[in-house]
Amino acid sequence: MQDASTTIRVWDLPTRLFHWLLVACIIGSVVTSQIGGNAMVWHFRFGFSIATLLLFRLVWGVVGGRWSRFSSFLYAPGTVVRYFRGQGRPEHGVGHNPLGAASVFAMLVFLIAQVSSGVISDDEIAAVGPFALYVSNATVSLATTYHKTYGKFALIALIVLHLLAIAYYYFAKRNNLVKPMIDGDKSVAGASVPGSRDDAVSRLAAAVVLAACAGLVAWGVSLGS
Repeated sequence: MQDASTTIRVWDLPTRLFHWLLVACIIGSVVTSQIGGNAMVWHFRFGFSIATLLLFRLVWGVVGGRWSRFSSFLYAPGTVVRYFRGQGRPEHGVGHNPLGAASVFAMLVFLIAQVSSGVISDDEIAAVGPFALYVSNATVSLATTYHKTYGKFALIALIVLHLLAIAYYYFAKRNNLVKPMIDGDKSVAGASVPGSRDDAVSRLAAAVVLAACAGLVAWGVSLGS
């Protein structure tokens, strides 16, 4: 006899919008960087948009829906070891499991590093970061090298691993990880867990947070300009 499943709201609307907007901005950033020339204006715009989204996610990771909070997928080393031994807890199948959590944190760290290096980089052709004038030439050189090589390749590797993990869960475990990131809901079997808050009030709060983050990034860019 199979355990009864319950459908819960796992990803709130702000988290879902963050995810897909980030995907769009990363694609736009990559495409414009390959085109170069005048497209670099849009490369920076996509970069500033990514900075806004990352800042929003850091805040939302504290005050957002239950399964979007970092506290819900910040695991102790022992928990990670037990998970890989097949001793995972029921709630690991709801939000981010220990492996998925590692992927999320790695992506956030490398995206922050990529944006940070981008604003102080200079390709000596047509693209200069808004804060390149405020650091030494040696720092600009290191940031440019990192941004165009190590950081870019690390992010590409993380994205590829992310897509492979989604494919593995879909084909090997019959677990569609994309659907909940579209409609927000997930069927959970054998576990009684609360869903994420996702109502008009929480969505309005997210809009206020996003606007504040956008304003902060715009203010920072104006200082650099």
